[in-house]
Order: sequence, then C-alpha cells, then structure tokens
Amino acid sequence: MALLLLGILLLLLGLWGLLRTCTRTPSPAPRWPPGPRPLPLIGNLHLLRMSQQDRSLMELSERYGPVFTVHLGRQKTVVLAGYEAVREALVGTGPQLADRPPIAIFQLIQGGGGIFFSSGARWRAARQFTVRTLHSLGVGRGPIASKVLQELRCLMGELDGYRGQPFPLALLGWAPSNITFALLFGRRFEYQDPVFVSLLSLIDEVMVLLGTPSLQLFNIYPWLGALLRLHQPVLQKIEEVRSILRTLLEGRQPPKPRGGPVKSYMDALIQQGQGKEPQGLFAEANMVACALDMVMAGTETTSATLQWAALLMGKHPSVQGRVQAELDRVLGPGRLPRLEDQRSLPYTNAVLHEVQRFITLLPHVPRCTVADTQLGSYLLPKGTPVIPLLSSVLLDETQWETPRQFNPGHFLDAKGRFVKRAAFLPFSAGRRVCVGESLARSELFLLFAGLLHRYRLLPPPGLSPTALDTTPAPAFTMRPPAQALCVVPRSGGSYPGDQL
Repeated sequence: MALLLLGILLLLLGLWGLLRTCTRTPSPAPRWPPGPRPLPLIGNLHLLRMSQQDRSLMELSERYGPVFTVHLGRQKTVVLAGYEAVREALVGTGPQLADRPPIAIFQLIQGGGGIFFSSGARWRAARQFTVRTLHSLGVGRGPIASKVLQELRCLMGELDGYRGQPFPLALLGWAPSNITFALLFGRRFEYQDPVFVSLLSLIDEVMVLLGTPSLQLFNIYPWLGALLRLHQPVLQKIEEVRSILRTLLEGRQPPKPRGGPVKSYMDALIQQGQGKEPQGLFAEANMVACALDMVMAGTETTSATLQWAALLMGKHPSVQGRVQAELDRVLGPGRLPRLEDQRSLPYTNAVLHEVQRFITLLPHVPRCTVADTQLGSYLLPKGTPVIPLLSSVLLDETQWETPRQFNPGHFLDAKGRFVKRAAFLPFSAGRRVCVGESLARSELFLLFAGLLHRYRLLPPPGLSPTALDTTPAPAFTMRPPAQALCVVPRSGGSYPGDQL
C-alpha cells in the first residue's frame, strides 16, 4: 500500500513538472555580441594585459566593435567601449543594468552588503539612505563648503611648514580624506592622530592590494585563489579597518530619536538600525559595510584626483599660470574661493574637468543584467556581467579633439566660456552614478582653487616640469606615482587672518 501511494505521488509530481514546463513561456535564445574565440579554461585572458586591462579591452574593441564579448576564464562578459555604446547601455536600459555581478573578493569583504558592490533591495536601501543622509549633512551646499575651507587652511599650515622644500605628493590627500572622515564621524582628526594615520595607511595598502594581478586572478578563479590564499593579505587589512570602524561606531553617543537631526553618517546609520525593519537591511554587519564603503571610496578617489591635479599643474606651468591669473582677477588678494565662484572661473573649472578626464581614475566597474536585456541587436541573458569602459568614453576620439593630450580647451568654447561635455563621465551614469559625486565636485573645486591661488606648484630642485612622472602607479584606481613637489607662496594668494 505504501509503495502504491509513493508511486501515485511520484506520478503526480511528474505530471505537475511536465505541466509547468509546457505552460512556461520559454526564454528567447541569447544573441551574444561578437568577440575573440576563447581558449579552454583561460578564455581570452591571453589577450589581456592584467596591469592595463582597460587598454587591452579598448584595443579589442577596434577589432570587434563597441559591443563585444570576452571570456574572463570561463565567465562570459560583455564589454562596452566608446561614448555611444556606454551611454545607450547605462542610461537607455533604465534599471536593467543596475546590479553588480558577484565579484569574489568583494563578496568576501562585504558579503553582498554596503553601497557599491551590493545589488537589489539592499543596494537600493543603502543608496537612498546615503543620498538622503549626505544631503542632510549639507553636501553640495554651504555647510560642507565651510568644512572644506576649514580643512584647506589646515592643509596650508602643513604645506607652509615645508618652507618651499619638497613635500610628498600624497600629503595633499590628507585634506579630502579628513573631510570624508568629518562627515562620517562628526569630527575631523588632527593629521598626527593615530586613528587618522592608521586609516590612511590601511586604505593605501588595501587599494594597492586590490590592484595586484594576484587579486585579479582570485576574482577570475576563486577556487584557485583560495587554494593559494591570494586573498588573505587584503582581508587582513580590511579587518583592521573594520575593527577601527566598529570602535568608532560603539563610541558614538546615544543617537537622538529616529527622525531627529544627526551630525554624522555614523549617527544616521545607528538611528536607521534602531527602527523597525523586517528585512534587516541595516543590521550591524550592513552598517559596518556601508561605513567601510564610504571610508574606502570616499577617500581614495578624491585624494588621488587632487594629487593628479597638483602634479599636472607642476608639469604644465603655462596652464597653472593661466589658472592663477584668473583666480587673482576673480578672487582678488586674501579671499578663499566659494562654491558660487565656479561660474566666474571658466578656465579653472575647465582645467579641473580636464584633469578628471585625462587621468581616467577608475577605468571601469562592472554591472550585471537584472533580467534578459536587449542591448542594440543583442539579447543578454539575466546575470550577464557587463563592463562599461569609462576610460574609453573619456578617451573617445569621436568626442574629444585631442583625447590623449592634457588639453583644458576640451571644456571651453571659442569665447573662453566653460562648456559641459556629454562624454564627461568620470562618475559613471545611469542608476549607479557615483553617490558621492556632489561631494567630490565641491571638495575638488574649493581645494584646487584655494591651493593654486596661494601657491606656485613646482618640481623639486634640479628637475624640469617635463621630467615629472605621470605614469599611473598600479592600484585599484589609476593613482599618480609617488613623488615630491614644492610649493612657493604667491603674493596675491596670501590669506591674512585666513578669513572665511
């Protein structure tokens, strides 16, 4: 009897499965873009220079077109090259390219949480919360400008201490890093504070490790990377950062009732975590993940860009001189810049935009199709990794007159007025445009204009401007190489009393 019942149950299950198969709408067959033929196991890795992967992909696009397929090991990936292809995909597909693929090292670090490498409901909640919190803390408005100018004065005090002697370029990164920390923790750090020093050192080490070929190998072959323990050094450093963040979180004063004013991103996280949240999107692990993302991304990108800006001014003294003449004319002696000055400083604004275009700081961060997605004449299945090559947009020969040259004229019209360019996408585009774009723009303008108004940036003694090295250093971002510059105070840029 039991066998008969079991047979009937199996028959019913079989009929139910057959019925589901017959009634389900079949998924259309994928239509993949063209691409090079993959080799067993390695796919197309033999065609890619791991230290310059974006340049290798741009070279492949010359042969296979602006939308093509590569195999990173066994992973089939679609690459977008050039302004038209990238814009159509990131803006034209709406939410269909809003997810991130599961990148092995970031899965281990964040466990699918945080802001930058999460997807779905967790990403939407974290992003909306972060945008709302940054706005409430004054980002893009007067309150953040005051913090930036305060930090600018502290940075100038450090630079003045060198009395014209060479200083390490990385010192310029202290100011933007401290601005981020002030937003996160509600206070700035003294530059000699052990916590500040430790965080900067750890961030530096993590960024270098994330850009190594061994970590790229781990992301492509996680099983092999785990066997060789390629991920252990970066995980160890990340845990040290996470430990500092937990200590800072635990040391916060009890936050005000939910919905009340907050003084820092950390306070807002704590307050958010106290609310009723059935899905647990802001449990402690995700709170730390969000804070970790803000610490890592919020310091590295702006710090590196400011260093690049100073280095390029030292290398192009004629451009630097023209910026300073404009600053002298608009600001006059003894006045720090304000956000509203951007409209009156077209050349300064153009130079800062050209720095960001020229350096291609973050060549690409992959996306992932949320559902079967039509991309031109191609149909990509759900879960397909897609690489929008931002570097190919910023260097697109159809969009820029001299893409491989540092040329502020890219952002000026015939009358010297600043011109917005659609292909200026250093912060990406679409649903996942950089959450800190407004903050980065405000910081860079005020710090860059303030430094150039007060100082001349020069190569170290015995070195010509053309000898300054602008070859990017290997890291997760396209960092400037470690070297030194000199600052010499300008008579028109002195700030008596450092009045705001």
